[in-house]
Amino acid sequence: MPELSRRNLLGLSGLAAIAPLTSAFGSNKGTATASASADARERIRKRYFPDLTLLTQDNRRVHFYQDLVKNKIVLLNFFYAHCEGICPTVTHNLVNVQKLLGERMGRDIFINSITLKPAEDTPTVLKEYAREHGIRPGWTLLTGNPDEVELLRRSLGFTDPDPLVDRDKSSHIGNIRYGSEPLMQWTALPGMTHAESIAKAISRDFPAAKG
Repeated sequence: MPELSRRNLLGLSGLAAIAPLTSAFGSNKGTATASASADARERIRKRYFPDLTLLTQDNRRVHFYQDLVKNKIVLLNFFYAHCEGICPTVTHNLVNVQKLLGERMGRDIFINSITLKPAEDTPTVLKEYAREHGIRPGWTLLTGNPDEVELLRRSLGFTDPDPLVDRDKSSHIGNIRYGSEPLMQWTALPGMTHAESIAKAISRDFPAAKG
């Protein structure tokens, strides 16, 4: 795994909003009752996963929580189509992650990439971006109302502690978050972590069901 830069460390501190849930609610075992687990899951949903309406690269209307996150293992990141910074590198890396995850992609593992510039990145633009980068089924590119996309970015913790840096889209955090919504387990990694390491981490944390 590449050495974490100060920028990545700051970014991961912003993404830490959900990460502690791994230890707090990461298992349904032990003394926790099914009711308590359901209550915890609902609190997490309300705080971190607003069920906003978004548009996919296929111009399909979806609800963020109900359609894209609930009952799924998901990998989340933010980008924008005409980025000349980190976005193309992270996207290329995730294309390799998608290949390494093989048949699990689109079956029980999904990637959701949300544009930071929804006013510019229409479904048509996102469709072309997907074509150019070889993005395959199981990976959804998303746009929507700018205010709601901003709410989603903040809810998911993709923020920088420095407000000046946070407002600069060209200097956005290139990190990813992945986790299992039903298990309430989440973690974050730099988006430029080696694709093999990301794929192995996801497969280790959330192994494929047998049979």
